[in-house]
Amino acid sequence: MTFVSVERRGGAAVVTYANPPYGTMTGAGAQEMLEKMRPLAEDAEVRSIVITGGVPGIFIRHYDVGELSAASDAAKDAPAPPPPPAGTRPASGFLALVDLIAEAPKPVVAAINGLCMGGGFELSLACDLRIASPDVEAIGLPETRVGIFPGGGGTQRLPRVVGEAKALEIILRGLTFTGEQAHAIGMVHELADDALARALEIAAEFEGKGAEGVAYAKRLTRAALDRPVAEGLADERASFLAVMQTASAREGLRAGRAPASIQSPRSRRTMAGF
Repeated sequence: MTFVSVERRGGAAVVTYANPPYGTMTGAGAQEMLEKMRPLAEDAEVRSIVITGGVPGIFIRHYDVGELSAASDAAKDAPAPPPPPAGTRPASGFLALVDLIAEAPKPVVAAINGLCMGGGFELSLACDLRIASPDVEAIGLPETRVGIFPGGGGTQRLPRVVGEAKALEIILRGLTFTGEQAHAIGMVHELADDALARALEIAAEFEGKGAEGVAYAKRLTRAALDRPVAEGLADERASFLAVMQTASAREGLRAGRAPASIQSPRSRRTMAGF
């Protein structure tokens, strides 16, 4: 069975996950998505990636509980595994997939067009931007309801999105929210009746931006909370000098010499600076 399809829309690659009828993430589905996304992350012609769901009313419902239950049964008599060395990266499966999304040198946008819980929401948390339909019935992390906790990045990424206090409330209580509620507390960036169409509008913006500048911006911002400010500033300053040497920066700066030319597309106010 094929779980993942890829379609090019201009400079964007649309990755659609479908596992009918329930739309759950599985080990096979995660591995297929990983294998199809790796070349997209490396392809310079792909300026952004949009992830969406292919089952009506479902983005990714959650990770398949049957698989998790079988894994729990298989592990019950096994000795506890040692903690992995710091900095170790998984090479395959769901954990490698969410790491790839977070570290891809280009924007990854989640078009949340339906149910998005557990592993599905953890995957969206790895994305850079989340656009949700207002009528989505459930977005969140309900894992504690079934005796586990979010193990696909949720405990680490959600506090960075909504703050520690709100993340603790959501994770400990196993809360889920409607699309509108999720937007109100900052779990998603925007609401749109057609989440995929809006995600593609945003993706189109990156076609007019220097790929190197966007890649540096993503990497630096992603790392900001993981290291001392002085270290981050040193990296930022070195990276700024590096990006200034690129052809895309020279082209963009020449085109942006007139202040009005760098206005936000949603603003009519002339910018006086950066």
